[in-house]
Amino acid sequence: MSSRLTIYGSFTSSSSYKPMLYLSLSRLPFSFRTVNLKKGVQNEPEHIARNRYGKVPVLQHEGLTIVNSNIILDYLARTTGHFEGANEQERWTAREWCAWEADAISNVAKVRHYSRFREVHPEVMAYFRPEAEAALTFIDKWLKGRQWLVGEQCTIADIACWGRMVFMAEGGLDINRWPNLLAWSERLKAMPGFALPYDLIPKKDQEFDPV
Repeated sequence: MSSRLTIYGSFTSSSSYKPMLYLSLSRLPFSFRTVNLKKGVQNEPEHIARNRYGKVPVLQHEGLTIVNSNIILDYLARTTGHFEGANEQERWTAREWCAWEADAISNVAKVRHYSRFREVHPEVMAYFRPEAEAALTFIDKWLKGRQWLVGEQCTIADIACWGRMVFMAEGGLDINRWPNLLAWSERLKAMPGFALPYDLIPKKDQEFDPV
């Protein structure tokens, strides 16, 4: 039973990015194990044994195996105490945002996926793009006059939402259209330990041991 946090993920996966960004911002040591989605490693028996859904990321820690990026964020916040929220209400509100993100901001990921990795009928994109734009507009309006999504500090709500929308430009969604969203993203980028996905997620197994 290992006490070291181990993330199984993929270089191009926004879902993998979210817990890795959490750990990087928290300056916590962890191990990364790559799951090559292009080669179908996610469907091989060894990975299915870790994640019955054949997805990434997977977190293994102290004998536990946890899947789904936002559930992993919840676990990490409870276990390490970082980005939890200042009180009970903020902690629950942050988790509400995580649930909303999985429903709404996931449309941003779909637009990016259909733009870069998989060509779909224009009518499919015509459905998902307005949904993605509506989600981004909702957050932009919420952030007017606010620094963070919940309370006065960054929480797992911010990490969950940013972690999915970080690839928005690859779907042709220009963050400059949403000025409050843009300012919020700059605050995130200014935090010690912040890194963009292609700078943070390696293409092969790696140990992360922040000084």
